[in-house]
Amino acid sequence: MARRLTTLVTLMAVPMLAASCTDKSAPPQTAAPGQAPDSFRVAFETSRGPFVVQVTRAWAPLGADRFYELVQQHFFDDSRFFRVVPGFVVQFGLSGDPKANEPWDAKRLPDDSVRQTNARGTLVFATEGPNTRTHQLFINLGDNARLDGMGFAPMGRVVDGMNVVDSLYGGYGESPDQQYIQTLGNSYLDRTFPKLDRIETAKIATTP
Repeated sequence: MARRLTTLVTLMAVPMLAASCTDKSAPPQTAAPGQAPDSFRVAFETSRGPFVVQVTRAWAPLGADRFYELVQQHFFDDSRFFRVVPGFVVQFGLSGDPKANEPWDAKRLPDDSVRQTNARGTLVFATEGPNTRTHQLFINLGDNARLDGMGFAPMGRVVDGMNVVDSLYGGYGESPDQQYIQTLGNSYLDRTFPKLDRIETAKIATTP
């Protein structure tokens, strides 16, 4: 099993929201992308249907900028929703091509302050401790305000298609191993967990 966020391990009711990372000893680096718009939408096409996320940069500026850059580079295309815990979260953001993860693992983000609560439908970067955000995210499937005090900073929310998010296949639970996904990609997931739903495309939509 991939490394777990220490503070979450101590709470049996709060499963792991950790993001696999290759080197926790290196200091966080801030990438230098163009700044994201103050508000933008991302349209996801998935194997279960479409949904749309609206991001508000003021909620978590560094996270919003990173997410915008990842979408622009088509990082999420053909990746899997590899962790679905009904009533809690759905997690994604490990590329199906292992080589695509490596550049982002080396550019960990400093933390944003938590300015919004982890309400149902909010989009949040996963982390395995302070200043470790890279490219994994989760959508809250329930109201998870207990995550606010752990540093999980929402940056947007699902504004259309939450029924699609709720329907993503969750029969494997915590079984997919993040370290294997990180190193083997979709070949591991498709062979071992063939029912996982996937992101077909994620694209910047019309800015509201």
